[in-house]
Formats: sequence, structure tokens, C-alpha cells
Amino acid sequence: MAVTIRKVETKADLKRFARLNYQLYKDNAYAVPDLLEDILDTFNPKKNAAYDFCEAELFLALRGDEVVGRVACIVNHRANETWHTRNARFGWIDFIDDEEVSTALIHTAQDWGRNKGCDKLIGPLGFTDMDPEGMLIDGFDQLSTMSTIYNYPYYPQHMERLGLTHEIDWVERKVTVPYEGHEANQDRYFRVAELVKKRFKLHIHKFKSAREIIKGRYQYPIFDVINKSYAELFGYSEMTRHQIDKYTEQYLRFLDTRLVSVVETEEGEIIAVGITMASLSHAIQKAKGRLFPFGWWHMLKAMKWQRSDIVDMLLVGVTPEWQSKGVNALLFADLIPTYQAMGFKTAETHPQLETNNKSQDQWAYLDCVIHKRRRCYQVAL
Repeated sequence: MAVTIRKVETKADLKRFARLNYQLYKDNAYAVPDLLEDILDTFNPKKNAAYDFCEAELFLALRGDEVVGRVACIVNHRANETWHTRNARFGWIDFIDDEEVSTALIHTAQDWGRNKGCDKLIGPLGFTDMDPEGMLIDGFDQLSTMSTIYNYPYYPQHMERLGLTHEIDWVERKVTVPYEGHEANQDRYFRVAELVKKRFKLHIHKFKSAREIIKGRYQYPIFDVINKSYAELFGYSEMTRHQIDKYTEQYLRFLDTRLVSVVETEEGEIIAVGITMASLSHAIQKAKGRLFPFGWWHMLKAMKWQRSDIVDMLLVGVTPEWQSKGVNALLFADLIPTYQAMGFKTAETHPQLETNNKSQDQWAYLDCVIHKRRRCYQVAL
């Protein structure tokens, strides 16, 4: 039976789009399903602030009435203006191992991009860097995280057969949390941290609760650090106040503030942030990608009583004028003892661009291994 493409136009279609990922990967030990509630909000213009400067359409691939693939087509106008490009993006792409399906999806994305006046298709990317991005090309036997993409090994094979080529890669590291008798060179971070604190009169600010962050409106200077530190990275578009409010609402509920560290100057200016959290990967698997009606219980247990021994390093950033001055050592010197006290064994870094040498170098004194690699593909339109 031939494959047909249908644009998502109804709530029922959107739910089928959202649940395809879970259906494809429900028996996979390494995949972490999309949270249904988050996906529905992501593609709701009233709830996703990125629609202020993006446009998007979603498509389903069907064989008869069975959904066999999906893709989101996006134009981020702010990123295109910032980088002087005319790129269309494809994201949230999933498909069965069938070339007719993958071909139909990519051709749909290409046609959509051309109709929007774009000259290149790139992806997988989301609306912004805060969305999952990059197709996994190595590390298929490694547990995924709630903020990254997992896909089967046949996905990149399909992309290459369709003529898509390398645009840029990200790498992720598994870092061993230092422990007694196996400290790596953690002392170096502590020594550098003390020197940097004294020389520049810096200090660590710890939050007692999420309420303190909201009450003090700290989310804005924190995300300002992310905007500044990520500004020169591939395809980045600055987060707006509207987006910051939405991300705060979405993620603050999951954060244990012991695992959040910020560096401030003597005057109280935030210049570096480390936002980390206990892994919720297994909890989301048990919840089957849904918070309701009972998935929230698995999440709560993972955050409070049955914490994973993996910590996810979601966002780490230092403002450009403070980079290469040892400021990141203050973050590590604060977080490492916290990880040890809370029983974490390994840390999972967020995806880091292969070309971002400063970010790559910060792990030099810890025991770690690159265990995943993901790729953004491109094709001319």
C-alpha cells in the first residue's frame, strides 16, 4: 500500500503525531519517550513562545490508516536573520525502516521549505536550541536523556541514501563522578576555583528553593548568561523574555536547587551557570511518556526517594568576557562535592558542538569518554 502524507490539522492528528515516538520505541531499553504533555504544548502556538518568531507545520506519513512516520517543518526567522541564512528545519522525525516512508517525509520537508523561500534544509533541529536536536549516529547502546533525541541506527542510513550530508556534529560525554581512590584531577578544579575567587572576587550563589528563583526573578539573568555564552554557536537564536517564562514554568518543577550553581561577581552580577538534575530517563520510560494519570508518581519517586545515580548536565554557560579565566572551575568545585554527597556515580553532559573547543576542553581533568555523537544534516533546496 502506498504511503500518503497528511498535514496535522486536528487535535486527534496531533496526538497521533506525539505518540508515534513512544509506539516505535516502547520496547527499546535506551530510548526515552517524548512526554506527551510537553509535545502537545510545544506545538501549541498559545503555549510555545517560539511561535513569536517561528512558523511550523507538522506532517504524518500513513500507510492506509496506520501512522508510519512523522516530521515537523520549521522556519526560525530570528535564526535566519541572525546568521544571514534562508534555512528551513526538519525535526521530530521518526519513521519505520522503509525507504518509501523516509523519502516521502524528507521530500515533504524539502517542498515545504522551497515554498517558504528557503534554499537549504537542515535537521533534525527544533524551534530553538532548547529543543532536542541532532540525529544519533553513534551510541545506540547508551541510555538517552529527557532532553535529547534517540533513534534507531537505520535513521542516518536513510538520510545518507537520500543525499543529505553532514552539516555539524555534537558529542556527549559520560563523566565519572570522582570518588575516594579515583579522584581523577578534581583537586585542580578546587585549586583553580580558590585562585579565581580571590583574584576576581567571585562567589557561588546557591538557591534554597525554586521559589527563591522566581521571587528574586533570577531566571532572567540566568538565561541571559545562556544567551550570551551560546550566541556564537551554530544556529543559535536569542531567547526572549516570553520564552524564558515558558522554560522556567516547564522545567523548574523538575529541579533540585542543590544541583544548580551560579557564579556571581562582588556586585551580584551572574556570570556563569550550571543547571543540572537527577536523570529522569528511567522514570519517563516507566511513565510511558505521560505525566497523567499516573506518570507523575514515577517522576516524583525519581526526584525524591529513588533517585538515579546519573546526573544530567542540562545547561552550563559562562559569559564570553569571563571565559578562559577559570570561572567554570568554580561550578565544578561546587557541584562535584554535591554529586558525591547525593550518591551520583556518573554525569551525562549536554550535547556539545564538535567545533566548540572551549566547551570540549573543560572536561580535560576528569575521567570521561565520548559515548554519543549526533549529527545535523543538510541538503540544498
